[in-house]
Amino acid sequence: MADRGKKYFASDFHLGLPAGTAPLEREKKIVKWIDTILPDAREIFLLGDIFDFWWEYRRVVPKGFTRFLGKIASVTDSGIPVHFFTGNHDMWVGDYLTRECGMVIHTSPYTVMLDGKKFHLAHGEGLGSRHTGYKILLWIFRNKPLRVLWSAVHPAAGVAIGHMWSLNSRLGKGISPEFMGADREDLIRYARSVAEKEKMDYYVFGHRHLAMTFTMEDGSELVMLGDWITHSSYAEWDGKSLVLKMFS
Repeated sequence: MADRGKKYFASDFHLGLPAGTAPLEREKKIVKWIDTILPDAREIFLLGDIFDFWWEYRRVVPKGFTRFLGKIASVTDSGIPVHFFTGNHDMWVGDYLTRECGMVIHTSPYTVMLDGKKFHLAHGEGLGSRHTGYKILLWIFRNKPLRVLWSAVHPAAGVAIGHMWSLNSRLGKGISPEFMGADREDLIRYARSVAEKEKMDYYVFGHRHLAMTFTMEDGSELVMLGDWITHSSYAEWDGKSLVLKMFS
């Protein structure tokens, strides 16, 4: 029997987004990836924007994602923990993903020891950002009274508007596909601020849609996970090293 000792990290599946690969094709590919890693997986971390839009009403959840959610439920039923980090596209979760699919939900950055190494994990939205407008937008998204008001909107309209906003925001917010330099990357700026308070061995982030590793000044390693729209990228920790890989 294979030793189930590896931890896997992925983000930015953007399930449901009609861009890059077709949504159903991308979902099937993600399920195939999960099947591939299961023989030696001890823990799986999904670091945000797993859904391109997710709004969980009290008695209604978004249509679709049947293959993915069913696969996740079978993984957690087998005893393998799956961690779900909310992103800026799917922060509006309730208890459905925990109750029905068994995932552990994280709504803020999370530090964890894995095989004696300290990992700092987060989706990454707003972290290290100096963009006031974006911070205000995130505050609106996270505001509980405003979320209650939005929940009063009929699901047929609320989800449709959400998907429309999601697609338009992706086209309009101008995420650079290129590395902008250590002093201009928000996530590196954020990691430096964390390092001033606590030494980490690894930082793992989503959000940036850039698949790359970066060595920090203190020798720690920062990994940006890329996405599954163009890269199909993920990171694998085998107990000794963290490696960024592509799935084909």
